[in-house]
Amino acid sequence: MSIVESLQEAVVKQLTALYTGPFAAADFQVNQTKEEFEGDYTIVLFSLLKKTGKNPVDLGQQLGEALLAAEPDFFNGFNVIKGFLNLSIQDHYWQKLLSDNYEKDDFGKQQANGKRVMVEYSSPNTNKPLHLGHLRNNFLGWSVAEMLKACGNEVFKSCIVNDRGIHICKSMIAWQMFAEGETPATQQEKGDHFVGDYYVKFNDEYKRQIEELVQDGMEKAVAEKEAPIMKATQQMLLKWEAGDGEVMDLWRRMNSWVYEGFNETYKKIGSDFDKTYYESNTYLLGKKIVEEGLGKGVFEQEADNSVWIDLTADGLDRKIVQRRDGTSVYITQDIGLAQVKYEEYKIDRNIYVIGDEQNYHMKVLRLIAQKLGLPNADNIYHLSYGMVELPSGKMKSREGTVVDADDLVAEMVATAKQHTEELGKVKDFTEDELAHLYETLGLGAMKFYLLRVDPKKKMVFNPQESIDFHGFTGPFVQYTYARIKSILRKEAATNETLESTPLLRLEKSILVSLEQFPAVIQQAAAELNPSVIAIYVFNLAKAFNSFYTVHSVANAETAEKKQLRLRLAVMTANVLKSGMQLLGIQMPERM
Repeated sequence: MSIVESLQEAVVKQLTALYTGPFAAADFQVNQTKEEFEGDYTIVLFSLLKKTGKNPVDLGQQLGEALLAAEPDFFNGFNVIKGFLNLSIQDHYWQKLLSDNYEKDDFGKQQANGKRVMVEYSSPNTNKPLHLGHLRNNFLGWSVAEMLKACGNEVFKSCIVNDRGIHICKSMIAWQMFAEGETPATQQEKGDHFVGDYYVKFNDEYKRQIEELVQDGMEKAVAEKEAPIMKATQQMLLKWEAGDGEVMDLWRRMNSWVYEGFNETYKKIGSDFDKTYYESNTYLLGKKIVEEGLGKGVFEQEADNSVWIDLTADGLDRKIVQRRDGTSVYITQDIGLAQVKYEEYKIDRNIYVIGDEQNYHMKVLRLIAQKLGLPNADNIYHLSYGMVELPSGKMKSREGTVVDADDLVAEMVATAKQHTEELGKVKDFTEDELAHLYETLGLGAMKFYLLRVDPKKKMVFNPQESIDFHGFTGPFVQYTYARIKSILRKEAATNETLESTPLLRLEKSILVSLEQFPAVIQQAAAELNPSVIAIYVFNLAKAFNSFYTVHSVANAETAEKKQLRLRLAVMTANVLKSGMQLLGIQMPERM
């Protein structure tokens, strides 16, 4: 039981004894006491006034006296300020917490609970490289999976590669028209970048053809349909679905270029998957489910042969699930994939990390799955996140204005190098050590900045701001960790039993924060929100720096105080490292 849970239990017991009516922990709020007041935890009394019939001051005084009298081994003091009861916990509770846990590198993690969860993220298209939006998606999905693991779940990380459809054919057509046999190898270019260039070329040519047709007197809406390059692309999609040998060979060849590029990027950013699905495989099962749904009356077929589902009675709209030419749409493969996931992994929860522009699509998927009676349909969950932009504004992949993930990673590493060299503290590092440090800082800065914001919110990523060593950033936390490791290289904590030594306010402040780490992990996992972890590790790093600015470890007042502070340093370093690992961020041993 955590200290907060013990405190809640004690408060409920005394409230019930003092006043009529049953009480529960949900009746009041417990916060960490603010720095300007004396105490460790604060009971917010306002929600209890009506039930107890007391004013805030009297209620706080009566409750505080009762708690102190009933549990003197737990509480050692209190004070009341307006509607807040500030309680101080006996030092030996904090000292036991420290002695029991300071060496544990798994502090805060829970035992297996038997639940199986799949987290799907990344979901790239094979017509373009990964971009800034994919980075937020990958970092968010990976971190959520790790937080769920830390809470005892068996977690499977998955990726669905959108490797078929009209967008893929656009790059293929453009390559046929313009490449003249060029390959990534001949151009010495990463495969995903190479194919992405042809996606841009398609759209450039498409625009040119539309303008030409409009100049010849055709209406723009008609020209968009009649442009030769678009008609050729649509024809290629039909050939692909029919299994045309020449089209399939080109498709496999170009996709292999892209996969090689994707894997290089994933390795660089530390993103991995337990299972990769391909739309080219799952869409067929989706089409089969659509056929079965027609037989059940879930779907309806129009005169033109297209298949739809009417969701207007559910507050949505009519949704096409199969085109009139028999080709499938995105929702078709998603239906098939939902069933495949359950059949292969028997998951209890199916989490999709997808941008908020797909909110409607995901509502439709869940509803269709429920109407079809697919297994585990009720446990489909859309982790919707806001788009990320740069200070310069939005990105458009078809116009070639997307911020490439590889370029951004390289920029972050270069910026980390510049900032580190300006500090001038790495003169004794080897070239390999410096390269690793710059990568650790650059990627850490980017991941922390993208994860420190609540996923539901849109955000602007500022590369320069993200790598500030003094702000709410990854490098600040990394620097604090390296600072602690420097202390511990000079002095080692021992396991000898320490006599009770009074805790100073700043020492206790760190222990209060450390004790909350298990609850923070649980909160972050319950909310699927890595920003809870980011905020926590930043505040813990701040607390340690505040302590270390005032109090010495090496020159502590007594030998016992020195050992206590060394243990405090060890546990803080372990928790900072664990917390940052949940965000996918490495910690430098020195910097």
